[in-house]
Amino acid sequence: MKLDRDLQREILKTLEKTYPASMGHADWERLVLEYGDEQFRANCLYLDAHGLLTWDHGMGGVSVYITHKGLDFLADDGGLSAILGVVTIRLHDDQIRLLLEARIQGSDAPEEEKRKWLDQLRGIPADATKHLVHKLIDAGLAQWPTVLSAMQTLAT
Repeated sequence: MKLDRDLQREILKTLEKTYPASMGHADWERLVLEYGDEQFRANCLYLDAHGLLTWDHGMGGVSVYITHKGLDFLADDGGLSAILGVVTIRLHDDQIRLLLEARIQGSDAPEEEKRKWLDQLRGIPADATKHLVHKLIDAGLAQWPTVLSAMQTLAT
């Protein structure tokens, strides 16, 4: 197989040292001698396809530069991509109530019991909803094997 994780890491580490310049001729030659021209090019093109480096054909030949994604990939903390890629999800108390109401309505419980639960849910003050959500998360995590199984099902 032409793709080699060790070579890919070495290419990126070499480019990290030369950033913002392109890979120098000496580094290029060293990697080609060690891994072979075909394998070196295949791995560079693979990393280029993933946006980790740029493989430019210019008048003077090929230039290889590391991209911001390549630098962030090498960073232990994920770099700025990890910071900028954070997604915040906000569920307001009325949305949480609607989700819980739908869950109650969809349950197999008798109608009288559903009404009782819905009345109790509607009677909870808005500020107590946060506490209820924490309790529900705790209850869900207590069923960790079931949660893992559900996650595996969703991932496939």
